[in-house]
Amino acid sequence: MRRAAALILGGGPAGSAAAIALAQAGVRGTVIERTRETGDALCGGFLSWRTLRTLERLGIAAEALNREAITRVRLFGGGRVSEAPLPAPARAVSRRRLDTLLLDRALALGAGVERGIAIRRVEGNAAITGDGGALTGDAVLLATGKHDVRGLPRPSVATDPAIGLRIRLTRTPALDRLVGDAIELHLFHGGYAGLVRQEDGSANLCLAVRRSRLQAAGSPALLLRELARDHPALGERMESLTGAAAIDAVANVPYGWRATASVPGVYRIGDQAGVIPSLAGEGMGIALASGMAAAQAVLAGEPPARFQPAFARRLRRPVGVAALLWRVAERPGGARVMSLLAGSATLTDLAARLTRIGR
Repeated sequence: MRRAAALILGGGPAGSAAAIALAQAGVRGTVIERTRETGDALCGGFLSWRTLRTLERLGIAAEALNREAITRVRLFGGGRVSEAPLPAPARAVSRRRLDTLLLDRALALGAGVERGIAIRRVEGNAAITGDGGALTGDAVLLATGKHDVRGLPRPSVATDPAIGLRIRLTRTPALDRLVGDAIELHLFHGGYAGLVRQEDGSANLCLAVRRSRLQAAGSPALLLRELARDHPALGERMESLTGAAAIDAVANVPYGWRATASVPGVYRIGDQAGVIPSLAGEGMGIALASGMAAAQAVLAGEPPARFQPAFARRLRRPVGVAALLWRVAERPGGARVMSLLAGSATLTDLAARLTRIGR
């Protein structure tokens, strides 16, 4: 049995942020990551202006993520299109690049990173690996993202849960022209799609769709074909998509959930602390903030019984507002209202600020 001062289960943004914050304070955390190589996780990769400031504190410059800034939000819904400036420049980046930069930073500061180790379950302050071994920590930080660990499940979604889909669109001159320096939201009955150009010019198209809508279409590929037919602007952007294109999926995303408690010794961070609807563009911000907050709790000797409800309170407003916007957006009448309101820079600014996590 091996022991670490802080055992961090997961090498995504939340886990890496925790490792960096601990290392900056002189404590060596150990990150356990199930993949041997950094992949491109199913995520929109949008980094708000506030998230960029957080990354700067962790030692990651915005220019290292993507040289091009995102300055506008464009919303398609109810047969209308509206556009407004963002409150401040943002960036879009692939998870492969973001995760690589964060883990490299953690390593440079002296954190331990062990890859290719699957965690089967957590028992107290011990993580049981796939080969039956055990890793323990004075503190355990659960940063496994959308993957639940046996012994520490998140609640199941009772009715018509959200399904996450992701497709990468190849860079083309048409896509550059159509999307430009904007993040786009395409609203449709039963879901929405977010589209943004990343550091290599390719576009990440992420959808959150109700299971009932996906089942009615028959398959993810058939759903995309249906959406392209019924929503011409989205269809125009998907023209480079071929039948062989990979469609990544994750089931039963618990949007709107917050962890208000945990078990002794285990700090929940990232998607294991709370899941904000992705149309808010604050998922990465919450992941980083949770990792840094948990690190500070560990350093201060604050137990999970105090940390978890305190962080849940920080999530209450952004998650609640985003969940309300999501419920409105996925209805035809609501999509039209949102499109009308999105044309106001003042209202867009207000919605953006209300869905940012507070300090």
